Amino acid sequence: MRKNVGGSERFLRFILGIAICGLFFVLEGNLRWVAMIGLWPLGTSAISWCLLNKMIGRNSCKIQYSK
Repeated sequence: MRKNVGGSERFLRFILGIAICGLFFVLEGNLRWVAMIGLWPLGTSAISWCLLNKMIGRNSCKIQYSK
């Protein structure tokens, strides 16, 4: 897999993922499980690859890899 998530986008995804997952401790009832959606931006920031970016042809990673 080629990386398609760059440095600043990785940082923003990490912060957004932490914030959304933090809602797990704030929300009550079954609604709190919706906060697990925050695992998606956390995971994509960890591996620097996002399926949605690939599908729309977006690449914010500055490093170009040869084929």
